[in-house]
Amino acid sequence: MADVVPAEEFLELAGGRVHLLRGGTGEPVLFLHAAGGAGEWLPFHGRLAAAGFAVIAPDHPGFGKSDEFPDADGVDDLVFHYLDVLDALGLDRPHVVGASFGGWIAAELAVHAPHRIGSLTLLSAAGLRLPEHPVTDLFLLSPAKVAATLFHTPPPAAPPSPPDLDAVIAAYRDATALARFCWAPFMSDPKLERRLGRVTAPTLVVAPSDDRLIPVAHARRYAAGIPGAAYAEVPDCGHAMYFERPAEFAAAVTRFLAAHPLSGVSR
Repeated sequence: MADVVPAEEFLELAGGRVHLLRGGTGEPVLFLHAAGGAGEWLPFHGRLAAAGFAVIAPDHPGFGKSDEFPDADGVDDLVFHYLDVLDALGLDRPHVVGASFGGWIAAELAVHAPHRIGSLTLLSAAGLRLPEHPVTDLFLLSPAKVAATLFHTPPPAAPPSPPDLDAVIAAYRDATALARFCWAPFMSDPKLERRLGRVTAPTLVVAPSDDRLIPVAHARRYAAGIPGAAYAEVPDCGHAMYFERPAEFAAAVTRFLAAHPLSGVSR
């Protein structure tokens, strides 16, 4: 697989600047990142771009290098934020791929503005309220527990090293932004499930089989609630899905995108 080197850009909106990475050519794919991974071009992105797609990966407000956008304090605000992003990028109905927290945003976007979505892919998306299958509270976990929760097979622990102050500050900023958007109600929109029938785009829901953060029942409920949605699971994988099994997740997504070209989307 050829390496795709992304370009770094800043998009000027009325409320501030959005940092994004862009790589590849072809039909546009707007990728909405999880709680982690802002500002990173990962092997997963490279595989999508190498498969013939123009991948656009912005940082959410308050994450990575994007500005705070202080007026945005809920996921509903992020829906309108990303409608502004689509307008500024000149994207009519792109493919939208969202992971975890970004999957929640993608689902809300598809519910509130179905006419702006060419296809929808949800990767272990947050956002549903299932009291019988609660989401693990990452804010309460020790650093040692985080890796065990996110990975089916945690990577080897790195040798001790002096703390990277910039990395610590960046992680704290991302965690603060996440809490701003999903603290109450925690990681969910109680109204979202009953609105999923509004989604009109072709939809793929993918889950890792061993998700210890967002139980697989959430993905299955998304697939059941979205008309015509396809569903798939990647075995032996934890919630850090495109970190742990990038090839498998990229293959599932690219097959779906290729089967639902934007040229076939009615305008």
